Amino acid sequence: MSESSSRAGGAARVLRKAAGTVATGVVGVLVVRAAERGEGGSLPRRVAVTATRWGILGARRAESVVERTRLAAGDVRAQAYADLGEQAPPPADRSADPHDHSH
Repeated sequence: MSESSSRAGGAARVLRKAAGTVATGVVGVLVVRAAERGEGGSLPRRVAVTATRWGILGARRAESVVERTRLAAGDVRAQAYADLGEQAPPPADRSADPHDHSH
């Protein structure tokens, strides 16, 4: 398998997980709205809490996958520079305000 196709497969996997997380969130919102019409301990409310919990856990897993993918891509980039006999430039500073640019 080529390197670019393995990266594409990883990106597709992340997108599938993200889509699942979004779907869980949408279902959670629908259930919460139904629960708001019900009683505090009603079945719709319990389902809403459970769906929301699953959404939170799914989002955490997706974030973890994205971070692992980002780190793996950085390792590949550093290896490519090393193979060229060069030192990889440091990563961009992400601590700056992300909104200090114009849209």
